Amino acid sequence: MSAETAAPCRHVGAPPPAVVERVSLAIQGLAEDASFLAKHGISPAEYEMALPSAVESLRGSMSASNADRRQFLGRLFERLVGEGLVTSVTTPSYGSDTVYRLAVPGVGLVAVIQKGCPDGAHSSVRWTVPDWADETYLWWLCSSTKAHPGEHISKGVNRLRQRFFSEVRDVLDGVIFHNELCGGSGRPCPKQAKSVDLAGVPTPPPCIYVMPQRGDDLDDDWNWSGTRRTAFPSVLLQAFGIAPPEVDSYVGYVGFQRRGNGNLRTTITSRFGAGRSTTFRN
Repeated sequence: MSAETAAPCRHVGAPPPAVVERVSLAIQGLAEDASFLAKHGISPAEYEMALPSAVESLRGSMSASNADRRQFLGRLFERLVGEGLVTSVTTPSYGSDTVYRLAVPGVGLVAVIQKGCPDGAHSSVRWTVPDWADETYLWWLCSSTKAHPGEHISKGVNRLRQRFFSEVRDVLDGVIFHNELCGGSGRPCPKQAKSVDLAGVPTPPPCIYVMPQRGDDLDDDWNWSGTRRTAFPSVLLQAFGIAPPEVDSYVGYVGFQRRGNGNLRTTITSRFGAGRSTTFRN
């Protein structure tokens, strides 16, 4: 079973790893094409010396061009307030950890920790649950197409599992994978029919996964069957017209299990409508 099945969507036209590798080799190989470089007023020695800085500059400019996309979460939270589902949202201060504080009627204070793609340690395990939070969620805003969403999610969950069984005591209530690519031509979503308008962009509901809770370890089983329920997913999904009785059909889960030989297993299930789900286990 492929890790792609940790989410119901796939990228359209995402370059396979072999093509990415060939492009990388082609960029490096330009140092040997003196005539091509001469047309741009660069010597092979200058190219080799400047290549690392040029790559970093290009990455920086691409990141800066995505500044508007990083407003995605703010626009979604504004909708929650506008619908009366959240009474207030406190946005992070510049230079602070990117943690939003949502006051949710009937729930309390919800912390949303904004991160990028879940592959790396920074976006998966370098976070702290605020002492004021009644529920805490890690929100992955991942624009990378180098892997399908399910593969990104699986890598992040594997890192979260290591932390879950570590000495670190704080745990998450859930993880969310959702950004401006969701529902677009490059990342079609099977929940498209539930889309809402966010700044003129049709946006489908997020992929939500409820995490295990420490103490739920009877028979070495932590949420393996997805029995844990948390409050914020229902509030969030109501902004997409999904009524509380329907919520269970749109909320997935992560579970852990210890086998008789001591090995740990992980299950990741995504739900995207009545009778529709996809699961990855490893």
